[in-house]
Amino acid sequence: MHSQNHYPVMLNEVMDMFAQADIENPSHNYLDGTFGRGGHARALIDRFPELSLYALDKDKEAIEHGKEQFAQRAKNKKFFIEQASFASLDKVIEDKHWPAKYDMILLDLGVSSPQLDQGSRGFSFYHQGPLDMRMDQRAPLTAEEIINYWSEEELVDIFRDYGEVFRPYNVVKSIIRERKKGSISSTSDLSGLIERSVGWKKKGKHPATQYFMALRLVVNRELEDLKEGLQALMKRLVPGGRLVVITFHSLEDRIVKQVFKTSEYGKPVNKKVIKPTREEELENKRSRSAKLRAFERIIEQSLKQEFDKRHGGRHE
Repeated sequence: MHSQNHYPVMLNEVMDMFAQADIENPSHNYLDGTFGRGGHARALIDRFPELSLYALDKDKEAIEHGKEQFAQRAKNKKFFIEQASFASLDKVIEDKHWPAKYDMILLDLGVSSPQLDQGSRGFSFYHQGPLDMRMDQRAPLTAEEIINYWSEEELVDIFRDYGEVFRPYNVVKSIIRERKKGSISSTSDLSGLIERSVGWKKKGKHPATQYFMALRLVVNRELEDLKEGLQALMKRLVPGGRLVVITFHSLEDRIVKQVFKTSEYGKPVNKKVIKPTREEELENKRSRSAKLRAFERIIEQSLKQEFDKRHGGRHE
């Protein structure tokens, strides 16, 4: 039984996706682009003992946890971890001399349970804390800056485009009015303001949910990283290698579906999205909104790409 904090979402489905991949190399290079607490990585090491693990995460705490928990593996030169976005993989490969190609790549998107559980990180409206929301605390932009200094039009766009709030006007006007009196600086300040502005419309769903998600996506450039990163990751797969992505809301899933479907490097493994089992949803509530899509690199496609590049699209 996994703890609530460290339960790796859709673990069985991820393991099956990688186990079924048609990969020649028995030792495997595995890239975890969103390392978190390493739950998926640990299970894959158990399944593929010779695997070399390369891990990225924006969060310094995730990096420190990984170094501590995987110290023996690092000593044996089987574990490498860097604080960076997966969208920066090409730069990490160049700077750190990581392998150019990977057999298995995983992205488990969204905010992690440890991040949500720490009020000081500012991700959750259930925990009192500063309006921070940065995954990488070296980044300059915080949710507090957006709420207190961005224009009314910009706030409307953020909540509508990133939070999928159909009519965010009442909340935005309340923010503009409130910040004239003094800074809106805590998660409870903002969540309370939203609650007073719109009230509870859905039982069990806090009215601040979509607003907080929108801010988090903007602060961390999550959708931009996803669009840029997927292209870079697909190029880094070996023939037959697989990229598995777990998303937690429709904006992310839409991007993944479209990029996989239109890619010239390979094809989606499954036509339909894969969702967690009912048993997992009951055991781990974070998994309820999870969706999994997988992509497989195809050698013929990459050869065609190279041919077109050299011959300007002419086929003999």
